[in-house]
Amino acid sequence: MTRNLKTPLSQALLVAVIGAVAVVGCKKKEEAATTAPPAATEPAAAPAPAVVATASVSTVDIGSAVGADQKISTATSTFKPNETFHVSIGTATSDPAATVAGKVGVKLVYMNGTEEMVVNDESRDMNLTGAGSTNFQFAKPDGWPAGKYKVYVSMNGSVVQTKEIEVTK
Repeated sequence: MTRNLKTPLSQALLVAVIGAVAVVGCKKKEEAATTAPPAATEPAAAPAPAVVATASVSTVDIGSAVGADQKISTATSTFKPNETFHVSIGTATSDPAATVAGKVGVKLVYMNGTEEMVVNDESRDMNLTGAGSTNFQFAKPDGWPAGKYKVYVSMNGSVVQTKEIEVTK
């Protein structure tokens, strides 16, 4: 008996058998080709951001004399007209080994009632390392007028401390 493969039913069965074989064959290959996913690894830790050292004013002392260590040796806030004002500014950096560029300034004003009259305004660009001391001095050869004065100390243009002094006759 010969079979006729040209009937629609025969052709449909043939296509189904071929499709089933193809699917089974592909599944076996997929399963064989499937491998376990790689183990999850934690991402590498990002390097810590660099800490930028900062400089600050730690102390402000005023007096009539300075010692060899550049610190006030005779502290006072009351002066005679012919005395020199010494302002000693203690500075420090957040990292004692780091050098930090900074601008240290002092402004001296005469208090004329509620009005402030600028007598002197100085600043210095500096490279600060660790703890240090910077001095400013103010002298007036013909003598200071009696009255109250105010000293403004700044770091990088921002006032960080103020002190009041007085000149008496």
